[in-house]
Amino acid sequence: MIRPILLHPDPRLKKLCDPVAEITPELAQLADDMLQTMYAAPGIGLAAPQIGVMKRLIVMDCVKGENDPPRPIALFNPEIIWASEELSTYDEGCLSIPDQYAEVQRPAEVRVRWTGLDGKPQEEHFAGLWATCVQHEIDHLNGKLFIDYLGPLKRQMITRKMEKLKRERARFGE
Repeated sequence: MIRPILLHPDPRLKKLCDPVAEITPELAQLADDMLQTMYAAPGIGLAAPQIGVMKRLIVMDCVKGENDPPRPIALFNPEIIWASEELSTYDEGCLSIPDQYAEVQRPAEVRVRWTGLDGKPQEEHFAGLWATCVQHEIDHLNGKLFIDYLGPLKRQMITRKMEKLKRERARFGE
């Protein structure tokens, strides 16, 4: 089921999310719904608070090639356990801040530990777009948006655009 994505500014996007105690069938369904929502948007990552669920769950799939098979991943309670000193800069966007992009600098590579859908601990080394995406989504679980890395003027400008977009959508019943 495709779920509505919250738009910035929404207070839920600034809150710390609760850890997931156990992987239930309902949480497995939530992960599936989040993947459907992310693909439909379209996006490469989505965090539970972006659909109003305050749980530590993210989904992502950064496969870009037309002929490459998709690689959807659901990460419960993800945590970065190592980050490279080398940084990379990506022009980031966010499904909760549509059509707004800005360069954000983050570690180029990270090692992440999480609980998988099977309830077992998993760990993986991410680089490139995958590393940027997983860090961006984990930030959501901590109430942080990519615009929080920007200067105050740029951040305010984007926030004003989002407020206007929300007013327009409300007026036209979207």
